[in-house]
Amino acid sequence: MSTTCPLRVTYNIRHLSPNPAVSLPLSFLTPSFVSVFLTSSPSKASFSSSSKHAFPRDNNRNRGVSALRRTGPRQPLSVSKEPLPRPVLDPSKRSKVEVDPGHGLWAFFNVKKTTLSTPEDDYAHGRPWSAEELRHKSWEDLHALWWVCVKERNRLATEGFERERLKPGYGDYEAERRETTVKRTQRAIKHVLTERYYAWDEARKVGRSDPEVNLSGDGPAYAPRDLEDDDATYGNATNGARTISAA
Repeated sequence: MSTTCPLRVTYNIRHLSPNPAVSLPLSFLTPSFVSVFLTSSPSKASFSSSSKHAFPRDNNRNRGVSALRRTGPRQPLSVSKEPLPRPVLDPSKRSKVEVDPGHGLWAFFNVKKTTLSTPEDDYAHGRPWSAEELRHKSWEDLHALWWVCVKERNRLATEGFERERLKPGYGDYEAERRETTVKRTQRAIKHVLTERYYAWDEARKVGRSDPEVNLSGDGPAYAPRDLEDDDATYGNATNGARTISAA
């Protein structure tokens, strides 16, 4: 059984060979000889991972970017040969840009209009507003105070990003303390507004059963009765009570 396969392969090679005078290998070398001719060539892959159709070839030998051969780029670039502008190093020769001092973007900076506030400036603040103090404020005052807190938090957030970029090594603790104070004030404002909403809701429920209150929107919302009608109504009620007690 061991010589069946080599003899069969030798027979096939002998029949496939066009020249019978060609000497064939020995029987024990036939399997290795056949594997050389029957095995397929290995697959080839392109070295570049970019698409071949991105830059079509134009049969130009000088195409490409090379500082040694002084060849140009593959594609035309959107640049001009005009000289680049040079910075003006002398401050007296620079053009002055007029900036509106009341511009809204200044709200993202401190009073001194600098990039970062000093730790002393951030630490120089008072305590947060309490809910008891804010109960005496009007709606307009609470609205204005809320947006003052929003602008202050925007300023602190802007300086926080700049502090992460510049990494000066100071101001983190003072900025966090100041932001905590502002957040407590905003929480107190929300607490007061929630109390006023519940009070308004309870008053609306009572007004539905009050004949002197008009919630329909037609006419005055409050139409009090005359004092004479109230006295007459009170007198009739008193007389009726006395009659019932006498009977």
